[in-house]
Amino acid sequence: MKPKLTIVAALVLAAPGLARADFSQDQIDKGRYLAIAGNCTACHTVPGGAYMAGGLPMETPIGTVYSTNITPDPLTGIGGYSYDEFAAAVRDGVAKGGHKLYPAMPYPSYTKVSDADMQALYAFFTKGVTPVSQKNRDSDIPWPLNMRWTLAVWNAMYVDFGRHQPVAGQDEQWNRGAYLVEGLGHCGSCHTPRGLGFQEKAMGAGDGEAYLSGANIDGWHAKDLRGGKGAGLGSWSEADLTRFLKTGRNDFTAAFGGMVEVISHSTQNLSEADLTAMSRYLKSLSPTPGTELAAVSTDATFKALKSGDYSARGATAYMEYCASCHRPDGKGAPSVYPALAGNSALLTKDASSVIRITLDGGHMAATPFDKMAFAMPAFDRLDDATIADIVTFVRGGWGNHAAAVSASDVASLRKVSLAAKKRLGLPTEIAKPKLPEGVLPFAPKPDTAIPAGEKGDMIRLGRRLLTDTKHLLPDNVGDGLNCTNCHMNGGKTPVGGAFYGSSPTFPQFNPRAGREVTLTERINGCMMRSMNGKKLEPESREMQAMLAYFDWLSEGVPKGAKIAGRGIGNRNMQHVPDPVNGQKVYGEKCAACHGDNGEGLKDARGEFIFPPLWGDESFNIGAGMARTFTAAAFVLNNMPIAWGTHWPLGQGKALSEQEAVDVSEYFTHQPRPDFAPKVNDWANGKKPRDARY
Repeated sequence: MKPKLTIVAALVLAAPGLARADFSQDQIDKGRYLAIAGNCTACHTVPGGAYMAGGLPMETPIGTVYSTNITPDPLTGIGGYSYDEFAAAVRDGVAKGGHKLYPAMPYPSYTKVSDADMQALYAFFTKGVTPVSQKNRDSDIPWPLNMRWTLAVWNAMYVDFGRHQPVAGQDEQWNRGAYLVEGLGHCGSCHTPRGLGFQEKAMGAGDGEAYLSGANIDGWHAKDLRGGKGAGLGSWSEADLTRFLKTGRNDFTAAFGGMVEVISHSTQNLSEADLTAMSRYLKSLSPTPGTELAAVSTDATFKALKSGDYSARGATAYMEYCASCHRPDGKGAPSVYPALAGNSALLTKDASSVIRITLDGGHMAATPFDKMAFAMPAFDRLDDATIADIVTFVRGGWGNHAAAVSASDVASLRKVSLAAKKRLGLPTEIAKPKLPEGVLPFAPKPDTAIPAGEKGDMIRLGRRLLTDTKHLLPDNVGDGLNCTNCHMNGGKTPVGGAFYGSSPTFPQFNPRAGREVTLTERINGCMMRSMNGKKLEPESREMQAMLAYFDWLSEGVPKGAKIAGRGIGNRNMQHVPDPVNGQKVYGEKCAACHGDNGEGLKDARGEFIFPPLWGDESFNIGAGMARTFTAAAFVLNNMPIAWGTHWPLGQGKALSEQEAVDVSEYFTHQPRPDFAPKVNDWANGKKPRDARY
């Protein structure tokens, strides 16, 4: 995770023009690799700014410092640095001209870098980086804290200057890993707790159990990297850790927060040998005291949720906002949605990171090793108490054993989050869309507002029947789908097949039937077509429960009201479908979840995590989603799910309209079950142009 203070953050220019020796291309390339290992770009390249030109604000306990221009520009960069001056700045914290550097630049770690590697870094920064003329900003540290002579005292007290020394008794691979982790990788800058002087309490494996035992940094908790099976890495193998450093994800978790930048800018680009060496070294660290207890896997939470028992604190909110991705069993989807059950990032005493990721959302690291970089939406719209309930639920569910959190914990971190957004120039208020006159906002009630008593029981059953249809209605569902595969999040997602406000619209004319239909008939139409199954008896408890949920969701919505976000969006697209391009788009954007052959993805129990898009377990030819432009509208507005950090499910327009039409033309025309009563459809004519029959 990127700390408040990292990398070469205080290099400043003096006189230009010192002569340099010629460097070989091999030296420059080696230096480039080492700069990647040190993740210099994370601090010295502002998003959207010039490479290594600095300007990124970094908060410290005594004020704000700004990363500096470390391009070889002779006036504003480091173009005037000799090798000795460069090495002194990087390894000793002494800039050209003799003034001390703030430990925003992690020279306490870089002091371990070898002479050969330092020479290669100098070759890269002077010959391999394009000069950029960009003045450095002065720090905002007030007097007398900005008196740099005090840093000499700090260095004398806390910095052990000197090069890395191989540890006797450890092999070459372990020592290489130690050199990278303790030196250029400066992992301790985030993951090691700091003392009263803001010094890292340990700088390497030989300094005790504080090293890499986890630390709070800028409102995030950089996790314990030692061997504990609870909050540490004890449950991961070397291969798991290497995969994480390479791709930003494994079967346990996915990178989030500042660690995404580390993966994106640094570790994904390192050699397999170096990543394995780092993993070998990290896996050798003993557990931090008190972290040996691993989560004890249990089905109790899953069974309770599947049975409709939401009595645990936060269970109702979890099922509404989180279960679509992380699943009732807390296992997510491999390499797509991180598992929450047994996730070491949830088992820490400090819950900062799980609160921050819930508030702020975030993207996975984008690497060439996975087809898609998914995202988690920001849930900052939820109040502090609701977020506290959700975080408490996931920290205590499925055998996790971390403590509960309070609304005040969330409130404190919300302030930190807002301050960070202001510092980075990001929006701090939730934008409210301007609606046309007469159109009501999309504002469904949360599931926590479902009333108690018999009425509430029926509403909750209706909600469950929509989200767990295959499991609860096995005699009526003939494929592998649930209603919420098309009606996102219980019908509470705008342009996601929303049910909100739908009850008052029935009875309504149905063009396919050629007559007016009731809501009961409309539901049964889906049961026969989308679910490829059988009708529910109109007076059955299940049908009445679904109707109760629809009615509750529409309470207070006037009949005939226009509501923003109803339906799935515009289906009147005029694009000419290209199924060949659709197949290409499918492979790039859809197959990661739905399978190379549209077969979907099942969990260990045989239940679908991602639904099949064609084949015997998919919707039949009579379903609305079997029509190209209906499918295209849904795909355009909702797929891939978890693509952005947008509320509520992170759906965003990852595809253009043309791509949505193309991919829909491709998958809707793949083999799927027939629907015999199709002969009765559009009896009055006006069959749509994209109908399959």
